Amino acid sequence: MLIWTLIKISLKGLWANKMRSFLAVLGIIIGVGAVITMLALAEGAKKEITKKVSSLGSDLMVIRPGQKENRGVRNELFETISLKDAETLLKKVPEILHLSPVVRSGAQVKYLSSNTNVPVTGAALTYFAIRNFTLQKGRAFSEPETLQMARVAVIGAQTAEDLFGKQDPIGKIIKVTGLNFKIIGLLEVKGDQGWYNPDNQLIIPYTTAMKRLFGLKHLGGIDLQLKKGVNPTLAEEKINRIMRDQHRLPPEMPSDFTLQSQAELLKALNSVSMVLTMLLGGIASISLLVGGIGIMNIMLVTVTERTREIGIRKALGAKNGDILRQFLFESILLSLLGGGIGIGLGFLSCYLINTFSTSMQTFNRPFYVFIAFSFSAAVGIFFGFYPAFRAAKQNPIDALRYE
Repeated sequence: MLIWTLIKISLKGLWANKMRSFLAVLGIIIGVGAVITMLALAEGAKKEITKKVSSLGSDLMVIRPGQKENRGVRNELFETISLKDAETLLKKVPEILHLSPVVRSGAQVKYLSSNTNVPVTGAALTYFAIRNFTLQKGRAFSEPETLQMARVAVIGAQTAEDLFGKQDPIGKIIKVTGLNFKIIGLLEVKGDQGWYNPDNQLIIPYTTAMKRLFGLKHLGGIDLQLKKGVNPTLAEEKINRIMRDQHRLPPEMPSDFTLQSQAELLKALNSVSMVLTMLLGGIASISLLVGGIGIMNIMLVTVTERTREIGIRKALGAKNGDILRQFLFESILLSLLGGGIGIGLGFLSCYLINTFSTSMQTFNRPFYVFIAFSFSAAVGIFFGFYPAFRAAKQNPIDALRYE
């Protein structure tokens, strides 16, 4: 039977029962639309997470104090990371592009009648490059100011709004735990990252933080940025070895520090995102299977109603293969029509989400559309084969006698 003849007969049969045909493909429409929307949501979430992590700095590694273990419980941090560790790493690890000692604590910050609790970070000038911070006003503190333990500060946009409202913060004097600090820079807005808000902070020279503000002898950590093209795994091994040598740790003793890389974090997040994508896609695919069962049910009814027609076709010379192809083609056509409409529904859903939602965004990949459309065709073949096979195997004499 020619393909065009098949198409004409199939369309005629489907058009004769428009409402039934629509109800048959409705499950496929909803299923394909749901698969595309869910996968696009998962991909959008993945891109948003990657964007937020990357905004914190590229090729980033962070060294932090490890936790002491007391009777199997870890409840206290080691105080072993020093400025000497930072200097040694800078000398012995040529793969490092930028390095900054870091100390962190919270502090009460006041300006006239306004006051708020603000996370305070003590760091070097290189910290701004490492963490990908840019200034919208003013400047960062200089190396001489760091050496002189100057009381200068760069402020986040949210902290500036909390303290100064609409006023320009540059040049203003604030009190941090009773000490006067001059605001010399205002950071660009980055947005709340969920676990960390870079817009709500105060950055001061690490020397000022350690000696004048908090009275610390050890660092809270070391932030460093690797050069482009460096193998992060090899660099991590070298840094880990040097830090253990600095702290004179024997091979059998665990490290008293932790070393985390941005590459490892992104890898872990991507793994979680992949699981989320598979989960959402699997849930949405269930509706496709339900739609396929609906098509099989409708096709079985169609075969029963057209039993006499099948008998006439066989009496006129139609073979079993011709009958099989005819009904199988109708099933596939229903699935493809539903898949095409479902793709449009999926894109419309993604457009509406991107337009009206501020917390969720979608990103469609052509591969996801291909998967959804192919799956809808496979559903048509799988669930349409049994009704088509049943039609092809009917005895022509019994079919002609059927009323």
